Amino acid sequence: MVTQDNLPSRRFTMPPSLEDMEAMAAEAFEAIPEELRRYVTNVILHVADFPDDETCGEMDLESPFDILGLYRGVDLTRKSVSHTSQDMDMIFLYRRPILEYWCETEEDLKHMIRHVLIHEIGHHFGLSDEDMERIEAEAAES
Repeated sequence: MVTQDNLPSRRFTMPPSLEDMEAMAAEAFEAIPEELRRYVTNVILHVADFPDDETCGEMDLESPFDILGLYRGVDLTRKSVSHTSQDMDMIFLYRRPILEYWCETEEDLKHMIRHVLIHEIGHHFGLSDEDMERIEAEAAES
């Protein structure tokens, strides 16, 4: 099993499991600047191999490999103080598409997971791509 001590430079001989990727996502979440992380306390992080069929249809995906992550919920710019959600806000990370992209690009897997996570958290906040890039750059510096 992958531990936090051997994540940064480890070369995998087998693909990380769902549990390994969840641990990596949890570590990536902890590395996100506090100014952002403190507002994401009620968002559930879930790692799945692929998006479900309903998501593939809603997103009009040609393949389940076409999406690395997804924010599901009402972003903070559209919530009022009295807002009561029927469902929990969730961030999905899709393991198999992330691993395929990782193999194609040879980027650091830990960095990729952090990138996808920050991007999806940005959707929770209703942030622009530029805002998300700035936050990711700040996370990389820490």
